[in-house]
Amino acid sequence: MFKKILVALDRSEIGQQVFKEALGLAKLTQGSLMLLHVLSPEGEGSPYVPTLSNFDYYPGLSSQSFELYQKQWDTFKNLGIQMLQSFCAQANTAGVTTEFTQNIGNPGRIICDLAHSYGADLIVMGRRGRSGLMELFLGSVSNYVLHHATCSVHIVNLSVTPKTNEVVKETTSTLSIN
Repeated sequence: MFKKILVALDRSEIGQQVFKEALGLAKLTQGSLMLLHVLSPEGEGSPYVPTLSNFDYYPGLSSQSFELYQKQWDTFKNLGIQMLQSFCAQANTAGVTTEFTQNIGNPGRIICDLAHSYGADLIVMGRRGRSGLMELFLGSVSNYVLHHATCSVHIVNLSVTPKTNEVVKETTSTLSIN
């Protein structure tokens, strides 16, 4: 069974759902969790890297821009750690042995490398639902992991439920034959 479960989390709306499924699996199999958050410039909430092309004209602007970026990056890192600590506390309260790590780099590679070094039996991760051109240009972390992981992979899809105030319209068509 799954004794060592790597849980790849980000701060998107699916993160909570991914954690809940992984926690449920760990309880069923009496496994342990390794929570992972990957810091990546492409990650949701990641600060934008300042461009330096026009800053040669205004020398002070580049250092101010970099300082602002550094503060935003530190905030981004701290929010990731806070998320991991919160999930870790929830899992420990539920009686599941849990640890966490936050790494910088390419999410797909980091997930696969950590799964290998941790000796994971299963990777649990979410899927953003990119397709077509978005997936072609931005790539798909879940697709990369599915093809490169050395263990089983469980992909959690975001469950879409209609909002209560949304009106669902039904259309009917009639065909008349003369």
